[in-house]
Amino acid sequence: MKIVVLDGFTLNPGDLSWDELQQLAPCEIHDRTTPDQLPERASGAEILLTNKTVINAETIANLPELRYIGVLATGYNVIDVEAAKARGIVVTNIPGYSTASVTQMVFALLLELTQQVGHHNRQVHQGRWVASPDFSFCDRPLTELAGKTFGVVGCGQIGRQVAQVARAFGMDVMAQTANPDKHRSWASDQQVELVHLNTLFSNSDVISLHCPLTPETEKMVDENRLARMKKGALLINTGRGPLLDEAAVAAALNSGRLGGFGADVLSSEPPAANNPLLGAPNSFITPHIAWATREARERLYTIATDNIKAFLDGEPKNLVS
Repeated sequence: MKIVVLDGFTLNPGDLSWDELQQLAPCEIHDRTTPDQLPERASGAEILLTNKTVINAETIANLPELRYIGVLATGYNVIDVEAAKARGIVVTNIPGYSTASVTQMVFALLLELTQQVGHHNRQVHQGRWVASPDFSFCDRPLTELAGKTFGVVGCGQIGRQVAQVARAFGMDVMAQTANPDKHRSWASDQQVELVHLNTLFSNSDVISLHCPLTPETEKMVDENRLARMKKGALLINTGRGPLLDEAAVAAALNSGRLGGFGADVLSSEPPAANNPLLGAPNSFITPHIAWATREARERLYTIATDNIKAFLDGEPKNLVS
């Protein structure tokens, strides 16, 4: 049996050990794999592990030995699952490994928008506090979260934890979900109001996106939804970049309609230099790192290895195929 890791660098840039995986079978580990390199590297593999390397129907058809594809992430849109299923190839993903880390990033972005920590730190180091006539130096508005309304779009594991943290800040929380009956008991216990999406956009001071990317949710935050938002409201996206129309969000920031935007994801990654959000005011963007704490990566690696062990034992888990 042969295991091939196609793009292992983001999971393990050198601070983790591959030993447990390598003990399961002969293992080839590549930091990154281009489409041109994929056929040769995947040849002969019974088990393929990928994060963002696309494995389409053509690739699957050309790999007769392939029995298992493990996605080193929660989202699995890089795999042609139907083609794998037709071949009887098992496909698994890694659910739940980054819930705490992504929740942390949501509030890191929100607190940057409301407290302007990075900006004021830079001002201090540039000497502006030293030169201030007052003991307290502040040149941008600061906002208290308590009493504001926080809107959560999507009630998966991350959305539910984000809602709980928002409540801990003293915020009123409303949430939208495609399956309200499933989450009604949780919402009641956590004092979260389940509402229609348009109601959420009209009444929230902060909106955080945590829904999956589907044809129905692609560019769900468009010019019309942005126009529904309170003037000066804040938008956070740690879900998927294409959930919003980036040009529309940038226009709302430039006009002052949107008070601020925080994101860890963009529609194209890495982004094009002319992405309109890169030059928009009050736009705070991190390079898709919410998932990448060491603790989350350790969980991801452990679950990925356990998934393979379960497959080899004939009882696969975390199936998406």
